[in-house]
Amino acid sequence: MAEPECYGPTPMFSIDRAHTSPISIALSTLLVLFSPVLASSTEPAHNPISIVVTIPVLKDLTEQVGGAHVQVKSLLSGYENEHTYSPKPTDLVAVRKAQLLFEIGTGLEVWVAALVKNAGSPSLRVVTTSQGVGLIRDHSDLHHNEHPENGEHASGGNPHIWLDPENVAIMLGHITAALIKIDPAHAETYRNNQAAYLQRLDRLRNELSDRVKSLSDHRFVAHHPAWPYMARRFGFDIAATIQVQTGTEPSALQLQSLIEKIKKDRIKVIVSEIQLSQKLPNLLGKETKARVVVLTTLPGGLPGTESYLDMLRYNVLQLANALDAP
Repeated sequence: MAEPECYGPTPMFSIDRAHTSPISIALSTLLVLFSPVLASSTEPAHNPISIVVTIPVLKDLTEQVGGAHVQVKSLLSGYENEHTYSPKPTDLVAVRKAQLLFEIGTGLEVWVAALVKNAGSPSLRVVTTSQGVGLIRDHSDLHHNEHPENGEHASGGNPHIWLDPENVAIMLGHITAALIKIDPAHAETYRNNQAAYLQRLDRLRNELSDRVKSLSDHRFVAHHPAWPYMARRFGFDIAATIQVQTGTEPSALQLQSLIEKIKKDRIKVIVSEIQLSQKLPNLLGKETKARVVVLTTLPGGLPGTESYLDMLRYNVLQLANALDAP
């Protein structure tokens, strides 16, 4: 497999809300260094860069930066489980033809290495977009900034980094740098598009943070450990996790313990994902009267979540509204 590339140093962003948002810092830097006109080029791309990405969020981010100069295929559509996905023959063909492959890394796409090797394209450049992201080392029973020492993934960190918009700003930087390196003629367009997207991302982050601050109860039970980055960023509290590791189910004793905890602590909301079976969340909801809210970890998984910004807005607002309900 081609060695993942990291383009340039990336700062480790603080999550302290008392300080300036890293997205705002990145945006200000771009506005100083590059053209203030944040407009995408309307010039048609005669030979768009052929790019393969592993999950839909990377497709959306790449298209936001690349515009007409990129042609992007996502291997996952938004309905699959990103951990257990099995590549198809058409995926092999797409990777063989691609100039760039963007992945998350951190142990999320365990199937990518074999796919790239089998494609056998020596010119393919693989870019790992999680480079420079501060990983949460465990993803079950997290309370805000607690970082237990042992994580499920080989990388030692939870891979669902894109559910924090500050991490998406880092990922966007890697994507922009990779496009500039392969197509320097359109560098200004890529930088302007990056800056424009960072503005939109910052506005949404502020809007959603204000909504969550108004809640009196921030606790929920997670179906699968996908939410610690979103919880940490917006101030939610993951009280417990049903399915701590992918591919394993809790025992009857563990389920009974969860039911007792939900009842005793009066936890009102269970968060599940459209990509997973709803059997266990629905069982717990029935036993405890807690409200089950189905969210999506991938853009396109639910109606109204076609873009990353749409998905982030949907997830945070659906959870906040459920926590606010009587």
